[in-house]
Amino acid sequence: MRDPLGLDLTGANDASAQDYALGLRQLQCFTGDPVAAVDQAIAASPGFVMGHVLKGYLFALSTESDAMAVARACHAAAAGLKGTTRERAHVAALGALTEGSWNRAGQVLAAVSADQPRDVLALQAGHQIDFFTGNALMLRDRLARALPAWDILMPGYHAVLGMQAFGHEEMGDYGAAERLGKRAVELEPRDGWAQHAVAHVMEMQCRQRDGIAWMSGAPQAWAEDSFLKVHNWWHLALFHYDLGQTKEVLDLYDREIFGGGPGIVLNLVDASAILWRLWLGGVDAGDRWQTLAQAWAPQAGAANYAFNDMHAMMAFVAAGRVDLVGRLLDAQDVAMAGAGDNATFTRQIGNPLTRAMLAFGQGDYLETVRLILPVRAIAHRFGGSHAQRDVIDLTLIEAAIRADDRRLAFALTRERAARRPASPLSALFEKRAASLVA
Repeated sequence: MRDPLGLDLTGANDASAQDYALGLRQLQCFTGDPVAAVDQAIAASPGFVMGHVLKGYLFALSTESDAMAVARACHAAAAGLKGTTRERAHVAALGALTEGSWNRAGQVLAAVSADQPRDVLALQAGHQIDFFTGNALMLRDRLARALPAWDILMPGYHAVLGMQAFGHEEMGDYGAAERLGKRAVELEPRDGWAQHAVAHVMEMQCRQRDGIAWMSGAPQAWAEDSFLKVHNWWHLALFHYDLGQTKEVLDLYDREIFGGGPGIVLNLVDASAILWRLWLGGVDAGDRWQTLAQAWAPQAGAANYAFNDMHAMMAFVAAGRVDLVGRLLDAQDVAMAGAGDNATFTRQIGNPLTRAMLAFGQGDYLETVRLILPVRAIAHRFGGSHAQRDVIDLTLIEAAIRADDRRLAFALTRERAARRPASPLSALFEKRAASLVA
């Protein structure tokens, strides 16, 4: 069997190949239930190597602590099957992920894409790895290498454009990013990743009202039956946040970001990130923190992805959950003593930033500043986007102001105003810092 782009599908039959193609399309748009589709493919063809690989990626790239057991089972099943050189490389990449070797997995998939630039699963899995490891250069160039082999008639072309758009945005080429992202959404309105790439552009350019219009134009396309919908609602909330529209932010939190229940860990990250921004500004979130901390509680002892740990700590300290704070720090100690890329992420960046959030929540603003300053320039190494990591700078600025560190607060707020001159929040920070200097 071969897929529509001519790639071999060892062990597949007609039915399983169709189910696999469905799961791949759903993954490209972040819609539907790709796990159910690939489960059907595996049931129809237990020897379908790429069926096991796709399922393994879906779990390994979720950052859920319990998901890795499923990913390992998928890898074990695929490793015992025959396959082409390309398929065996996918199995090796999945194996690297299950061992915690994110960067090695990304390198293996880059080699696959060099040989087979139309292997859209290699591109998408590699793109997600680049995101989780904060590799902005490869977010752009992994797709740039492959794009000449694609054209509009090929299935999945919209996804390639959407990924390339996000890569350009993270590298600061906002014009190309917006053009490619909007073209991808035009080709496939359900492409939530492309929709979010354009939102990132508008966030970085402080085009808050353009962003609100973009996200409010056709939300049924990117939100209905989408497992990226919470993150895209979060982007809409960010635009309202920068305009100081607290009520709109809390309404979005209650209705869309956390209103449907805790959901997956990546949704909890968004919930923590928006509530923390409000908390920095002195907004009372009521009992929302307690509910969010309880949703995070099962992850307190995981420490399997440092970026998540920082956001879990936000909820634990804001809710006053001393028990969960201790469990998380203990788990990070274990993680730092282990192997794999997350041990490095945690040692270099995750643990200092997690402790910085704790210090801020405890009112120790000098300690917050001490912990953040040395790592803010390398924070991209533990993943996330520029928009997501902005919470680190926001916390640092607020800590400097509250610590009455006039010189640092003035420097940081001027820096932010130069980077985000059209942001009302930048102006507010500058005004507060200037009053300290005076």
